[in-house]
Amino acid sequence: MQLIKLSATDSTNAYLKDLMFNNILGDFTVVMAHSQLKGRGQMGTNWLSEPGKNLTFSVLVKPQDIQVVDQFVLNICVSLAIYETLSQLQVPDLKIKWPNDIMSGHSKICGILIENILSGQHIQASIVGIGLNVNQLTFNNLPNVSSLKLLLGRTFNLEELLLNIVENLKGLFGNSGEEEQKRLFEVYETKLFRKDKPSTFTNQDNEMFMGFIKGVSSGGKLKILMEDNILKEFNLKEVKLLY
Repeated sequence: MQLIKLSATDSTNAYLKDLMFNNILGDFTVVMAHSQLKGRGQMGTNWLSEPGKNLTFSVLVKPQDIQVVDQFVLNICVSLAIYETLSQLQVPDLKIKWPNDIMSGHSKICGILIENILSGQHIQASIVGIGLNVNQLTFNNLPNVSSLKLLLGRTFNLEELLLNIVENLKGLFGNSGEEEQKRLFEVYETKLFRKDKPSTFTNQDNEMFMGFIKGVSSGGKLKILMEDNILKEFNLKEVKLLY
């Protein structure tokens, strides 16, 4: 694993992408930043992180024969790698909030942003950006946010934690056969935040509705059992889980 450490950068994803287009990089090359100035989350949101306190890094992954239509399996592999790492640390009440936020109870501790480089119908490479709250203790009154130190009461070595995550990533990406993908989907669904619990959502028109999260489609859409007992599928832009 090649590890590139930066004191500061706007975005580790953007830095790694530029690096990849101008150099030949090995699988699982990592760019890690002490300070990330313009970190991004899903749907264009900002990821704010206190310098030197958290893990803000990106990993270059070169998936083996994953087609564009199956790209959600990448989200699953990354989410489960983080989940597995944090589970080994005994972080309490871990869940994955669709599509790939990692939660402890009702508090978010990790966000993931995956950007794919395509070649025809296949994924040539993926830039996996990960922001994990580790040793930060305050979050400017942001609701429902926590860190490993707040949860477990101790300070963590960032580089050691990073190496554990990458090792788990390698393990999950090591076997991408059809049967293994099916198994990973099933495991992912068992970890879903608020699965089978009555939950409140908003749609694109900001209208609230009730439903039960039942799982995820092969294309990565969230399956929600509506009040009229009809199972509907929603993509990321179509629905937001409130509580």
